[in-house]
Amino acid sequence: MVTLPLSIFIIARNEADRLPRTLEPLAALSDDIVVVDSGSTDGTVALAEAAGARVIHNDWPGYGPQKRFAEAQCRHPWLLNLDADEWLPPELVAEIRALFAAGTPAADAYEIRIAEVFPGEDAPHPLAYALPPVRLYHRAKGAYSTSIVHDRVDLVPGAKVARLRGIVHHFSVRSIGDQIAKLNAYADQQVADLAQRGKRIPDWRIFTEFPLAFFKAYLIRRHFVRGIYGFITAMNFAFYRWLRVAKDYERRSLERKRNRQP
Repeated sequence: MVTLPLSIFIIARNEADRLPRTLEPLAALSDDIVVVDSGSTDGTVALAEAAGARVIHNDWPGYGPQKRFAEAQCRHPWLLNLDADEWLPPELVAEIRALFAAGTPAADAYEIRIAEVFPGEDAPHPLAYALPPVRLYHRAKGAYSTSIVHDRVDLVPGAKVARLRGIVHHFSVRSIGDQIAKLNAYADQQVADLAQRGKRIPDWRIFTEFPLAFFKAYLIRRHFVRGIYGFITAMNFAFYRWLRVAKDYERRSLERKRNRQP
C-alpha cells in the first residue's frame, strides 16, 4: 500500500498497554511514525520500535513543548497527531487516505472528532460527546502551542480548516483510580501554568466550579447516556475542575503568608 506524504507523531510515557493498539493501523497511512518518549519503564520503547516507529527520548517539558519537539522530528509536510491512548478506526483511515488520493488536500488543516471509549465499551456510545480539535495539518500552516497545559494547534491567519467525518476512539480511562491520579497531576500543571503567566482564578469559583462542571460534563457533554460510568466520570471531571481552583487558592494563600514574613 502506498503511504502518504504524512508523518504521524505520538508522545508517550509508560503506555505499553495501550500504544500497540494505537500503532496497529498507522502503517496504512505513513512510513514515518514518530514516538517521543519521556522516560518509559514498562516496555513502551521496545513495543514502539517493534511496530516500526522511530522512538526519540525527550525529557518531559509540558504538553505543548513536547508536541512541538515531536513536530520537529517529522519528515513529511503533513502531520497527524495522536495520543498514545487513541485509535483510528478503518473508516477514518480510509477517509484520510481519500484526502490525498487526488494530490494535495483541499484544506490546510482538519478537525477530527475524538470520543471517549469507557471501560466495558468496544466503541464510543452513538450519542457520546466528541471534541473536534485540529489534528491533521500542513506544517507550514500550524504548530502546537507552546503552553505546557493547553493541547492545541495554533494556525496561521487565513488557514483553511475543514472537518473529517470519522471519529477517533479515545481509550482514556484505565481505571477510576488511574483517572483521578491523572487529573490530579494535570491540575498541578495547570496551577503552575497560571503562576508562570501571572494569572489567578477568582476565589468565588471555589463555591461554583464543582456544580457547574458537573452540569457541563453530565448534561452538555452527554455523559448521562453512559449510565453509571458516565455519572462517575462526570463527578471526576467536576472534582478535577474544582481541585484546580482550590490548588490555585492554596498557592496564592501560601505566597501571601511568605510575603508577610520578615
